[in-house]
Amino acid sequence: MKKITANQILTLLATVVTITINALANILPLNGNFTGDLSDRFEIFFVPAGYVFSIWGLIYIGLFVYTIFQLLPSQAENQTLKKIAPYYWIGSLANSIWIFLWHYEVFSVTLIAMAVILVSLLVINRQLTGSAGKTKWLVKLPFSIYLGWISVATIANVSQTLFFFDWNGFGINPEVWAVIMLGIASLLGILMAWRENDTPYLLVLVWAFIGITVSQAGSSLVVTSAWAGVIILIVALFASISKYKKVF
Repeated sequence: MKKITANQILTLLATVVTITINALANILPLNGNFTGDLSDRFEIFFVPAGYVFSIWGLIYIGLFVYTIFQLLPSQAENQTLKKIAPYYWIGSLANSIWIFLWHYEVFSVTLIAMAVILVSLLVINRQLTGSAGKTKWLVKLPFSIYLGWISVATIANVSQTLFFFDWNGFGINPEVWAVIMLGIASLLGILMAWRENDTPYLLVLVWAFIGITVSQAGSSLVVTSAWAGVIILIVALFASISKYKKVF
């Protein structure tokens, strides 16, 4: 019988620590702040409605599934899982660090932690391109969802930090900046659809964009732009399905 390797154990620890810290951050709460309450302090337009953040539950379930799968003795020598493991550890550490920085209101440094999470997930998803069978559904799928949400979170994090430092946006209206951010996120979705046929990634963006239409109902410009983004992403989704002849 194959033994569980150090890589598999470290991945398990990374998942347990990340989920525990994120949970305790709101159970305690950490530094007397709830994660969502801190986010609500920033009057920016690129923030979806509160219910949208429930996607973290899906993300953590996915990471748990990946963790259990990679723990199986039969996966001990899976070279793909070995390659992504170090990046997962780094991303998980950055995730935990981000929570502490956010709750202790060191907002400027949160951008570094968020960038590390984003880059680590980009590398992982690149390594998983072309995955098939169980690896596709138990590893690639969870990380596609995770990357989709972190792409949105990164844009929001940058916007929140700039707001914190009273950046005037070069004199451009905040609503216009939100439209620009929506455009950037849509472009990312198109690239992921065309290059990777990453349906889950696009669906996460659609979920976030619809959430923005709910939270920013008072701004017709932002709402219209968000709905336009939804349509663009759905068209990109069907175009990628047509190109690759498969949904995911």
